[in-house]
Amino acid sequence: MPVLPGAEPYRHEGGEVGVLLCHGFTGSPQSMRPWAEFLAAQGLTVSLPLLPGHGTRWQDMQLTTWHDWYAEVERALLELTERCSRVFVMGLSMGGALTLRLAARHGDTVAGIVLVNPGNKVHGLAAKALPVVRHLVPSVAGIASDIAKPGVDEVGYPRVPLHAAYSLRRFFQVVDGELPQVTCPLLLLRSPQDHVVPPADSARVLSRVSSTDVREILLEQSYHVATLDHDAERIFEESWAFMARLAPEVAGEKGIASGG
Repeated sequence: MPVLPGAEPYRHEGGEVGVLLCHGFTGSPQSMRPWAEFLAAQGLTVSLPLLPGHGTRWQDMQLTTWHDWYAEVERALLELTERCSRVFVMGLSMGGALTLRLAARHGDTVAGIVLVNPGNKVHGLAAKALPVVRHLVPSVAGIASDIAKPGVDEVGYPRVPLHAAYSLRRFFQVVDGELPQVTCPLLLLRSPQDHVVPPADSARVLSRVSSTDVREILLEQSYHVATLDHDAERIFEESWAFMARLAPEVAGEKGIASGG
């Protein structure tokens, strides 16, 4: 299947500091592309992969599970670690959960993580029915484009495939059990007005990780897909400042990129 316009993966070869960006469930790299391009403009090496089953049609997700999604970001991480001296990982929604698992399993390989409205649980009564309902109903209404900014749309699926939603539920359970293994510096940005992921998910993440260098920022003007919303620039700038504090060499990367 051809990839939807705008949903293509993104890669930029920059300096010695690398950044891996992880998009969300039923979404695509389009939701992270402005962030990726901002970081690339700072001279960083940037990887924004397209997760398996995403960016084409929702039916394609029915053939994938969380193992496929995680394997893709882990592959991208290992590729960056071979190329870069230091690597940061950042994620939106389910991409936040993927980021947390990478941090839990790869330890010091991950210099720091940035989470935007990270998911931790599939909520509602329907979640408990997923093991059965997924065999009876193929999909439900989609969750894409929860954005406050007028005229901005997310390239995501109009339907949520329930086999994939069931796998997502199981993935969240796995990640939740691994949160105490996360020890790296962590920046979490969340939207109080989020119609996809409730505040409880961010609160649980913060209460269970073992990181001691932790900061939380509220995105008052944005909904779930904050990376495309009113607070997008703040996310970009805060993530850059977070990296510059932890890896002072990134300040020189921009000079390399602009100065040739």
